[in-house]
Amino acid sequence: MGYLPEPPQRHDQPPKLGILLVNLGTPDAPTPAALRRYLGEFLWDPRVVEIPRPLWWLILKGIILNTRPRRSAAKYAAIWSAEGSPLLVHTQKQTKLLEGWLGERSKAPFALRCAMRYGEPAVAKAMDELRAERCDRLLVLPLYPQYAASTTASTADAVFAHLRKIRALPALRLVRQYHDHPAYIDALAANVRDYWQREGRGDLLLMSFHGLPRRSLELGDPYHCHCQKTARLLAERLGLAPGDYRITFQSRFGRAEWLKPYTAATLAELGKQKLRRLDVICPGFVADCLETLEEIAIEGRATFLSSGGGEYRYIPALNEHPAWIAALGEIALENLHGWLEPPEQAALEQSALRAKAMGASA
Repeated sequence: MGYLPEPPQRHDQPPKLGILLVNLGTPDAPTPAALRRYLGEFLWDPRVVEIPRPLWWLILKGIILNTRPRRSAAKYAAIWSAEGSPLLVHTQKQTKLLEGWLGERSKAPFALRCAMRYGEPAVAKAMDELRAERCDRLLVLPLYPQYAASTTASTADAVFAHLRKIRALPALRLVRQYHDHPAYIDALAANVRDYWQREGRGDLLLMSFHGLPRRSLELGDPYHCHCQKTARLLAERLGLAPGDYRITFQSRFGRAEWLKPYTAATLAELGKQKLRRLDVICPGFVADCLETLEEIAIEGRATFLSSGGGEYRYIPALNEHPAWIAALGEIALENLHGWLEPPEQAALEQSALRAKAMGASA
């Protein structure tokens, strides 16, 4: 196997420190064709669907990709913005803001990129752009606070797969999780408090996390435990009593049992109880996307109201909240320990002179 060409060597400039933010993914457009491409990549990942490949190929190609893209495209069309996919737009803004935040606090030369695990910009493309910027150290920061094999580990798979094509490997660090990081919890609490200050506080706070098959918990995936701890810490930070909040799991797919309680069923139950005012937050999503804007803010509202509930308020994800950008910065700096000192100018000049004496062009 051949390797990708390496960028030109520069002995008179320090190498940069690369940071790659990775979120789950998005189709290129809210159309059936774009959704077919996106779902084909997403659902074929064995980290996402742990079914024997021959059987799953028949189900995916024969049924799902012939029926689901049109329905999913309609849902994406309902939340698509003038700027494009909300998830991609927010992730790009977060990356830019984090770059500025780090630039104010460190003299180390940084280069930041964002990528989608599925769709564009692809992980491989973003890594190549960082290589072109001469990054010899790479911090991969998945935008999933709670670890799951289907998210964080899948991101690592994509990174390692591309590294197999590179001759001069960068030093590599991967942030595994930050579900209980104080800065992340503080950002969640600040986001909720800001909303309550503007709109008033509801009678109950529902914390909805993305669901996973229950089998993943039984096989040792720590995701469920991470979600429970995030919720408990957020409730403590907000001063909530046990009866003031509920924890649920959304986005069930297929017939197998998933993590419970289910968000949709809980919303119907709360509506039947005639709850006067419900606040809903999705702590595991750091940027608004289909699962928050359509499944929770639109479908969830309809379920609650049609079941007899009163006022339903979705609290937006962290997005570009200043406390979240600061939390991202703190998490990054902690994981960059020992990499932050920039080379001294005198050392660079000596390196350039030695290289020139040996016949290098720069």
